[in-house]
Amino acid sequence: MSENKDYMTTELENGTVNINEDVLLTVAAAAVKDVDGVVTARSDRKSIRVTLGEDTVAVDCGLVVVYGHSVVEIAKNVQNAVTNAIESMTGLKVSRVDVNVTGISMGKQG
Repeated sequence: MSENKDYMTTELENGTVNINEDVLLTVAAAAVKDVDGVVTARSDRKSIRVTLGEDTVAVDCGLVVVYGHSVVEIAKNVQNAVTNAIESMTGLKVSRVDVNVTGISMGKQG
């Protein structure tokens, strides 16, 4: 696998598969939104960033959590959810998922 602009390219027996960075952003955002206790995570470059390495992907997530939930537990769940989603949907290896809790919501999960 090698980096090709904002694509990850995987060489297969019968050709190549190019996965756009926006696909990885969307997959990561969907995974984050499914975690209990997360209020918001947008699939834009402000909330989630993807860094393409030689043959790995690193993800940086910004999110807001519901008051009363364990921030550390939510962060671990987000790391697991993002890693599992990207690796299972794309076959790419996730090297790290950094979670930045940018706020606490006093309302309900949305």
